[in-house]
Amino acid sequence: MNQEHGQRFLLELPAVQSDLPFSPALLPRLFRLTDEDGRSPLEAIAAAIAEDQGLSSRVLAMANSAFYGFQFQVGSVARAVTVLGLREIRSLVLALGMRGLAARRPLPRGFALPRYLEHQFAVALAARALAGQTRAMAPDDAFTAGVLHDIGKLVTALYRPDDWLAQAALVAREGIPWHEAETRHFGLDHGLIGAMVLRSWNLPEELTEPINWHHAPETAPSRREAAYTIACADACVRVLDGEESMAPVLETTAAALGLTARAALQLAKKSLAARDPGQMAAALA
Repeated sequence: MNQEHGQRFLLELPAVQSDLPFSPALLPRLFRLTDEDGRSPLEAIAAAIAEDQGLSSRVLAMANSAFYGFQFQVGSVARAVTVLGLREIRSLVLALGMRGLAARRPLPRGFALPRYLEHQFAVALAARALAGQTRAMAPDDAFTAGVLHDIGKLVTALYRPDDWLAQAALVAREGIPWHEAETRHFGLDHGLIGAMVLRSWNLPEELTEPINWHHAPETAPSRREAAYTIACADACVRVLDGEESMAPVLETTAAALGLTARAALQLAKKSLAARDPGQMAAALA
């Protein structure tokens, strides 16, 4: 383990925002507008997005994708804001930012971006369903946190590919969870890395804290129920994908939310049946 190496990486993370496919100033502005209890005019939010022509076109492409399944054409950003809702648009912009980062640098061999994106959206859908049932966090915030929960993995792969490959080798050699390999390799995991990146983008703690602690929700100093929500959603998706080793995590995290593992899985399955995360991942590709 090289903690000094890991600490140096943390200090460099604020520079990641320079690789976003839109101005970093857009994100705090967008969060301010969408967090004002619906008082912000839809036109103001649409105008903030429309200032970036490239972002506008991607938002429209996503709004017209099979993931949303509208029976009509969404022809303007203002229309997209109206039909998708303020916070869905916020999540969409963040997802486009995440995808934009991945386009700036080569990924190491073995990092499967489509599968990564599909997992992000699957966890987002499951987290929103769990939050809707338990009220452990706002459902829209749960969706956004789910979309971003593993961004630390992506950032490591993009900006420290040799470290990512070393972690992958450790997982393959010893059969340990990825976050444990990260901690053994440089003393921190992707939850912390992701949270540090998102804090540098001025995202609120309602999102950064659950992401930070989603592999250790029992130790979260704040937003603990929210951290359990993301942890449980991640466990649900991985169990549904056949990772039997995640069953104990599912039991523990579901119980912390007042649910049985079976009930949590049913909520996740229903949410994934309603919308296909693979379609969203394909639309982002």
